[in-house]
Amino acid sequence: QVQLVESGGGLVQPGGSLRLSCTASKSIFSIYTMGWYRQAPGKQRDLVAALTSGGSTNYADSVKGRFTISRDNAKNTVVLQMNSLKPEDTAVYYCNAFCYTCSVRSNWGQGTQVTVSS
Repeated sequence: QVQLVESGGGLVQPGGSLRLSCTASKSIFSIYTMGWYRQAPGKQRDLVAALTSGGSTNYADSVKGRFTISRDNAKNTVVLQMNSLKPEDTAVYYCNAFCYTCSVRSNWGQGTQVTVSS
């Protein structure tokens, strides 16, 4: 099993930026797809961005052009850079590590709150 620890959430004004980090307990990026999800109050948890082991990325339409997912293999860290934030980006953001062939396929972090408000 993989432990994931998120950091970097907080309060930011509309139009501002935040950088979320997710550090894994071991080196997993060669076989895991890393993803950032978010969940607003009363809503389901949705995928925001994903980064496969091969380096392919995928973004929700609502964040394309504003958010960027990347990773630092040496630090076992995946980063979500969020720019031009909007109030509708307010949610708890969760890091996920998914491996289809692993005994534990899906691993979640504890979540970090992002609030976009003036």
